Amino acid sequence: MPLSIQGRPDDEAAAVRVVHAALEAGMTLIDTADAYCLDDSDLGHNERLIATALRTWTGAKGGVMVATKGGVTRPRGAWDRDASPAHLRQACDRSLKVLGVERIDLYQLHAPDPKVPFAESVGALGDLQRSGKIRWIGLSNVSVGEIEEARRQVTVVTVQNRLNPFFREAIDTGVVAYCAGPGIGFLAYSPVGGGRLNRKLPAHPTLQPIAARHGVSPHAVVLAWVLAQAPTVIVIPGARTVEHARDSATAAGVVLSADELAAIDRAEFSRA
Repeated sequence: MPLSIQGRPDDEAAAVRVVHAALEAGMTLIDTADAYCLDDSDLGHNERLIATALRTWTGAKGGVMVATKGGVTRPRGAWDRDASPAHLRQACDRSLKVLGVERIDLYQLHAPDPKVPFAESVGALGDLQRSGKIRWIGLSNVSVGEIEEARRQVTVVTVQNRLNPFFREAIDTGVVAYCAGPGIGFLAYSPVGGGRLNRKLPAHPTLQPIAARHGVSPHAVVLAWVLAQAPTVIVIPGARTVEHARDSATAAGVVLSADELAAIDRAEFSRA
């Protein structure tokens, strides 16, 4: 997302290098959305960027999965919702074309739409799956109740909600624990806080000594903390630079002790 919204790299080649750096570091899941763009005239920007990056990637492509989303619109740069079946069908067809694939690996409902019965939105994803346009179905920005409702219609493979030390509602409301039970992948978005909050991490008094002990950045420590919340948690950190992509990858090798996890649990992460 950071490669396609406000503040994105001016040079597309620079953005492609960020994706390549992530792949070089061993990452195998790329999460995108048609709405990762500046506004409705720019829909699909991030998907086009990902397609270009994969087309020009000289490494092994067989293990790389692309997940995208539909159900959000960007009128005049705002974030709005349209999870009507008609819109989801149109969005999926557009994503297939932009990504240059015959079937999307993982297609996610970007967010429930209060104007549309949730069952109708989920049913549209089921129709897309049965038609062969998508392989797996995921949900995003949902509650435990909504996951349960969706599972009565389709097989839900992933849930993508926000999770970081600043915002722990996915833990507090039981979504993370619920997903762990049946083995639903929990994709943690904004895992280091997002925006201005992630800039607070390098000076955080709890993170600094832990990062020093492990020889990694405080950001990597936070990613490791998020990963440790449940066996099915997968972090999807964003990056605007090659350095950020490489740094995030170091979290895969960090195993925090019980005392370190507890220290981060107890620490204050101010949003002020």
